[in-house]
Amino acid sequence: MQKRFFIALGILVVLFVFAFFFERLIDYLKIGLFIIIGLLLIDILLLYRTRDAIKASRVLPDKLSNGDKNPVEILITNQYNSKIFLNIIDELPIQFQERDFRIIDEVDAGKSKTFSYTVRPTERGEYHYGGLQVFVGSPLGLAQRKFSFNQDAMVPNYPSFLQLRKYELMAFTNKLRDFGLKKIRRIGHTMEFEQIKDYVQGDDVRNINWKASAKRNQLMINQFQDEKSQPVYSVIDKGRVMKMPFEELKLVDYAINATLVISNIALKKGDKAGMFSYSDKLSNQVMAQKRASQMNLILETLYNLDTDFKESDFGRLYIDIKRTITQRSLLLLYTNFETMDALHRQLPYLQAIAKNHLLVVIFFDNTELKELVKKPATTTHEIYQQTIAEKFIYEKRLIVNELNKYGIQTILTEPQNLTVNTINKYLEIKARGLL
Repeated sequence: MQKRFFIALGILVVLFVFAFFFERLIDYLKIGLFIIIGLLLIDILLLYRTRDAIKASRVLPDKLSNGDKNPVEILITNQYNSKIFLNIIDELPIQFQERDFRIIDEVDAGKSKTFSYTVRPTERGEYHYGGLQVFVGSPLGLAQRKFSFNQDAMVPNYPSFLQLRKYELMAFTNKLRDFGLKKIRRIGHTMEFEQIKDYVQGDDVRNINWKASAKRNQLMINQFQDEKSQPVYSVIDKGRVMKMPFEELKLVDYAINATLVISNIALKKGDKAGMFSYSDKLSNQVMAQKRASQMNLILETLYNLDTDFKESDFGRLYIDIKRTITQRSLLLLYTNFETMDALHRQLPYLQAIAKNHLLVVIFFDNTELKELVKKPATTTHEIYQQTIAEKFIYEKRLIVNELNKYGIQTILTEPQNLTVNTINKYLEIKARGLL
């Protein structure tokens, strides 16, 4: 039964109460009651006279992209001879904690309609969808018929492959700044010679080959290309410091998404991509290669990676890197330091790693502290909180200066800008020929 039916009955009950004082109303109210019951029976007949009156199906992606909005579609086909009103309840996976998700709409007679919505998963793993419940009402709106469709399905939630496609195009067209993101620094070029070609307007005049120009009696220019097949490793700290949440994602999830994107771009640039994680020991290791299946191997490894509550052992990290990575490589180290004391405990190991490899330490700004500092302080307690917050923010800047002092590259970034800042640093290193 629908709300309209109970409202009509409620009105009749109130009028029957008044009928104790106005007896002439009773006959009219009885007629009204019979009319409502009759309409209800007609409504039930209209809804149940067709056996398979509607068809419904859910269209899911093959896999979900972690931290992104993933589209889901529900297709409804109306086989009634009249318009129907729908109340669709989709049984979402338990991870979303959506207990009252529903879609209310209508479909014309003999028509099909697609209803779309998005889900944003924040935990990697398996997402199990339940059935699809559809409640149908006729234009009379007194009764409802329930249709249940077995649409049980499991969809794995992988690291953000949607970001992978987005940033790949942006990086290779050098359009990062067109999207309101940080501008790429183009400093010099690598010295791997490719060919001598005719000069065209817009080429760098500093690369003109004067000897070849004199022989051909026209301007010729040297063309260079990026150095190829350099190992690029993403090193993910999966200790307790990476469990800090930001916009429902843990810091390690941002690092995982950035790793997937930068690995793809490195392979497209002709470099070798690899990754591993660490806490008390090295794990989830994928050696840097440039084979066709490398991205799929990295994706599957990242899918199974998660944090633990252990203290990260940088000494063990240094030993494992020295033993397993013999060629000079670019190491993108995703971790987090909150204080100078935390850095100084690990600085000797970072210096040791940086002697043999180009090390980039990537850690995170605490955006909640920045928001706290911006709020006006009116009480002594609020002033004290802001002072402590400013101290921690200042220490982050000191950490950057301390690392730079020892020749270690750094990226201090907000979590949501991690991927684009990592891409920019990689492109800058390639442009400057630092590796």
